[in-house]
Amino acid sequence: MIRKHSFRGVMAGFATSALALAVSAQAFAGTVTTDGADIVVKTKGGLEVGTTDKAFSFKIGGRLQVDADSFDGFYTANGNRADETYLRRARLEISGVAYQDWEYTFNRNFGDSGSDDDWDEASISYTGFKPVTLTIGRMDPTFGLEEAVSSKWITAIERSAIYDLASWVNDHMNGEGVRLRTTLGDVFHGEIGAYRQNLGDDNEFFQNEDGENNHAFVMRGVFAPIVEADQVLHFGLNYATRDVEEGYRERIRSRLSVRGTTEDSVNGNRGTYGDAFLDGDDSAYGLEAAYMMGPFSVQGEYLSRTADGSEALNGNDKDLEASGYNVQLAYTLTGESRGYKIDGGKFDKIKPNDKQLGAWEVFYRYDNITVDETPRLPAGALAGLTVDSIEAGAKVHTLGVNWYVNEAVKISANYLKASADDIANANGDDDGDAISLRAQYVF
Repeated sequence: MIRKHSFRGVMAGFATSALALAVSAQAFAGTVTTDGADIVVKTKGGLEVGTTDKAFSFKIGGRLQVDADSFDGFYTANGNRADETYLRRARLEISGVAYQDWEYTFNRNFGDSGSDDDWDEASISYTGFKPVTLTIGRMDPTFGLEEAVSSKWITAIERSAIYDLASWVNDHMNGEGVRLRTTLGDVFHGEIGAYRQNLGDDNEFFQNEDGENNHAFVMRGVFAPIVEADQVLHFGLNYATRDVEEGYRERIRSRLSVRGTTEDSVNGNRGTYGDAFLDGDDSAYGLEAAYMMGPFSVQGEYLSRTADGSEALNGNDKDLEASGYNVQLAYTLTGESRGYKIDGGKFDKIKPNDKQLGAWEVFYRYDNITVDETPRLPAGALAGLTVDSIEAGAKVHTLGVNWYVNEAVKISANYLKASADDIANANGDDDGDAISLRAQYVF
C-alpha cells in the first residue's frame, strides 16, 4: 500500500528542521575558531555536531521501517488471507542542547502510520533542576516496559496487545503536556506527567466543547537493584487516570499485534471487546518485571483498567473493566546481552560482537487480554438503548527471530497465532494466523 502525503505536511517537516537549526545556530554562527570551545562532529548513528564543553549540540537522526504482513482467519473480516506491505515509519528526528541546560526534540513520522497534521514529538526540556528534568510540549507518555522501549529496539515487531485495553495511557496525539522525570543513581527512575486530551475530536457520539479541559495523568516508577552489562533485575509500577464526562463512547478494539489489519481498511478485522458510554473516573495500573542474565532475558507485564459506566446511557450500571498480561522469553544465539538504560527504565539495542555475522535473537511472547461483562453497543446505537452485557478476550502466541546485521540494520520475522473468546469475525472465525516481516534502517 502506498500513501501520499500533503504538501502542507512536507512543508511542516521542513519547518521543523528550520526551527531546530535556528536554535542550534546560536552555537555555530559565524566563523568557527578555536578561541572558545572546540567543535566535535560525529557521524556514527546520524549526524551530530556539538561543542566540547557540551553547552550546545545539534543532531539529525531517524529511522526507516518497511513492514509486510500476511494474515487470515480472525485477523480478516471474511476469513480469507490478506497481504499488506507498507512504510510503517519514516521518521526524521532532530534534537540538541542549547545553553547547556535546555534540550529540544522534534520528530515527525512520514510513514503510512503518520499524520500530515501532527508531530510525534515537539518538546523543550530544562535540565537545570538536577536530578529532575522538566519537559513541556508534545511527547509520549510512558506506561509499561514495552512502551518505554523505542520502536527501533522492541523485541517483537509490534507491541503487546495488552496496551489496546487502555490505548489512551500512551497516546501523545491527543494533545500537549508537561512531564517531570528523574533518575537517582543506578537504581531508580520515575516520571509523572499531565497531558491534555481532546476527547470529542473523533467520537461519533460525544462532542465536548470543553475537550481542552480533559486531562490524563500518567505515572511510572522503576526500581532496578541490579544493573550490569550482562545482568539486569527490573521492577516497575504504572498508574494513569483521567476524568470522562458523561456521553463519551469508549470501544476497546485490538489489532492483536498485527498492524496490517488496520492498513487493510477493506478486509482487516479489529475485534471489539468492549463498547460502553462512560461517565466519571477512568483509571489503569500496571506492573512490570524483567530479568536478564547474559544472552537470556525474561519479562512480563500486567495491566488492569476500570472505567465508570453511564447507567443512563448504557441501560445498566456495568463499568468497563479490562485486564491483560504478557510474558516474553528471549535468547541471543550469538551471545550478546540486551542493552539497558536506567535513565528511562528500559531495554535498548543489541550491539553485535561479530561485524560479519551480526547478532541473532529468538523469542516467544504470550499475550492474554480479557474485557469483563461490559455492555456491547451495536453500530449506530442510540443513547438509552438497553443491551446485554458481554465478556470477550483473546490470546496471542508470537514466535520471532531478529537479525541485528549491525548497529543500523535490523531484520525481523514474526509468526503469530491468535484466538478470540466469545467473539468472531463475520465468517465465524475465532482464531487466525499471521506472518509479519520488517526491514529497519536507523541513522
